[in-house]
Amino acid sequence: MSVIGIDLGGTKLISAIFSEDGEILDVRKVLLHGKKGNEVSELMQSQLKSLLTIGDSSADQVRAVGISVPGIYNAGSGTVWVPNIDGWDNYPLLSELSETIGGRKIDIEVAGDRACYILGETWKGKARGCQNAIFLAVGTGIGAGIMIDGEVVKGPGGIAGAVGWLALNKPYEDKYIPCGCFEYYASGDGLTRYANELLSLQPDYSGMFRTREVNAYNLFCAYDDSDEIAVQVIDNAIEYWGMAVANLVSILNPEVVIFGGGVFGEAVRFLDKIYQEAVKWGQPIAMKQVRLEASWNAEMAGLYGAAKLAIGYDDNLSE
Repeated sequence: MSVIGIDLGGTKLISAIFSEDGEILDVRKVLLHGKKGNEVSELMQSQLKSLLTIGDSSADQVRAVGISVPGIYNAGSGTVWVPNIDGWDNYPLLSELSETIGGRKIDIEVAGDRACYILGETWKGKARGCQNAIFLAVGTGIGAGIMIDGEVVKGPGGIAGAVGWLALNKPYEDKYIPCGCFEYYASGDGLTRYANELLSLQPDYSGMFRTREVNAYNLFCAYDDSDEIAVQVIDNAIEYWGMAVANLVSILNPEVVIFGGGVFGEAVRFLDKIYQEAVKWGQPIAMKQVRLEASWNAEMAGLYGAAKLAIGYDDNLSE
């Protein structure tokens, strides 16, 4: 038997047929090109139909489908909330995909991308064989996939892991309302946001960002050239990433914290500095027991996690 994994991101959709031991039998990637509402659902249905057709003609029949969404899945209603896709506020994704399945006896499992990231890493990645692990996704925003004692932590509303709202600074400021304190400074958008704040406060600054676009990639490049704005922004982020790791490790005692998302990437080179910062703040025994790693395949971890969701994540996680 085989399964289908579908990983919906904010800008692209990746889908694949997997054997039950994790071999990809067929994979495809399409860009969303700004699609919204039912346009995105129709694209997902089209990809699903195509993969089901391949499965129907194979001796390896598809028995389940796993879906990763970049937001919150409400299992009670079968709806999803995805802030980066217009029209996906309590969108009835499960019912629409179920119609695509037709009369086939195929289960559909849906989860948020944070859960799928950690499933992918514990199945095939840097956390393989671990029962206690965290995937810290740092991209446009920040979120964490958390596995404790072999179980993915979801919470009653599917919101567990919304670590962008970690309170890591005081006093409270209203500017944290949209995304939280941690995400405000240390996400990809946060790096840009904080750099622009510093530029507005330093009228005498004459470095490269007076003429160059301020974005995360340029900040990492400028950091290597010791640009004062870039150094302040990246060093500040390293402190925040380290403090967040210390908090998560002290509370959850994981074996590994894996960094992924668009920022890591460029920020992988700072993992040693992040660990050194975390050691200052974290529970000392727990900090000696944990290791920090970069994702084994940041683009595909969510897709593998969706496939593992379909297989059943409690089935032989360490295979």
